[in-house]
Amino acid sequence: MSARLTGDETALWQAAARVLDANWTGTATVPSPGLYPHQWSWDSAFVALGLARHRPERARRELLSLFRGQWGDGLLPHVVFNSAVARHGYFPGPELWCSDRQRAGPRGVVTSGLTHPPLHALAALRLHECAPDTELSRDFLARLYPKLVAQHRYLAEVRDYEGTGLVSICHPWESGLDNSPAWDRPLAALQLPPTAYAPHRVSRTLPTGEDYDRYVWLVTLLRETGYSHDYLREEHPFAVEDPLVNATYLASTHALAELAVIVGGDAVPHRERAERVHHAMLDRLWDRDTGCFRARDLREDRLLPVVTVASFAPLLDPELPAATVRNLVDMLLSARFAGAAGYPVPTCDIQAPAFDRGGFWRGPTWINTNWLLWHGALGHGLTVIADLLYGSTLRLVRQSGFREYFDPFDGTGRGSHDYSWSAALVLDLLGARRAPRAA
Repeated sequence: MSARLTGDETALWQAAARVLDANWTGTATVPSPGLYPHQWSWDSAFVALGLARHRPERARRELLSLFRGQWGDGLLPHVVFNSAVARHGYFPGPELWCSDRQRAGPRGVVTSGLTHPPLHALAALRLHECAPDTELSRDFLARLYPKLVAQHRYLAEVRDYEGTGLVSICHPWESGLDNSPAWDRPLAALQLPPTAYAPHRVSRTLPTGEDYDRYVWLVTLLRETGYSHDYLREEHPFAVEDPLVNATYLASTHALAELAVIVGGDAVPHRERAERVHHAMLDRLWDRDTGCFRARDLREDRLLPVVTVASFAPLLDPELPAATVRNLVDMLLSARFAGAAGYPVPTCDIQAPAFDRGGFWRGPTWINTNWLLWHGALGHGLTVIADLLYGSTLRLVRQSGFREYFDPFDGTGRGSHDYSWSAALVLDLLGARRAPRAA
């Protein structure tokens, strides 16, 4: 550690490190004890960002553990199941996905059949930037780089349904913002069969009832077609281009170009793809009337109405036009978001009818989305925004601990305790503050 951290920050660092150490299974980090006993994809990317500054060897193992579940077609699943957990210890478990029966499914490990926001190349680059041993880090990247390339190739070749450069999600869970109000309209359009598919014995903090039936029905459709690429593109009823997913895809594509240079690969295809995604986000997801990015429902060919925290994720694009950045900042600081929340940033427009301050991704503040906006703000030199997000995020954990999410008005912690990405991203925030500005 460094003298740059105050005594209070040092105590926070130590508390965050203890959470990650306690949640380590020997091969990966569970999101939290009890409720989430497996390995989740973008959770592991966030965890690796924190471990890069705490235990880099463990960060490398974290990523390799996740990528052992990669499918033959390049899909990086959003869950890699822990075989030591009882078969019915978590729903939805392996029996819903049947990855071991799929031709492209991995061998020796069971996984889901969906993916998650692709933040992993960015995490790998951060790990290299923080590495105390450059040669060891380069050897690790040489091993991981082809897996990252396969992940991005899958997204570009399978999930770019319209050939525009943007990737589409086929399920709300792929967005990372599982029950976001953004998905209400396409979910409502689904024609459910008469049989309910989801059990109603899940945690009260998670979506239940008919919404969960819709989530499981979408998985059932995918599984019954063998996760067919053609089916995904042409028939699957849920197909959405999401600004957060595409912003993380763009940020990781830029990172992949840098990793290519480090390992002696070809950076040009990654740079060309990043340029394409940049233009496509502006062309297809920017809503001039409201001055923000919105998700596009491909089946209805229209932008979805609810503004959420995902609308600000394109700040991760370093080439976003200055006028676009100004519009996003104006909305972020308005009474619809940070301007009315004591603990920003709420995950849904406070003035929207769907806003729910305790409703998982329908209003509460999450540390990972704060981190994404903080990282994006730094990339645009928005130091006031970055400092606001840094300060408010640390204030949340000082007040309520490393909770899963928080009330945006009073900062009350909600959901799981000792949540891994909350701890990991606090480490990254503190690590960035103590590092030289130029880094």
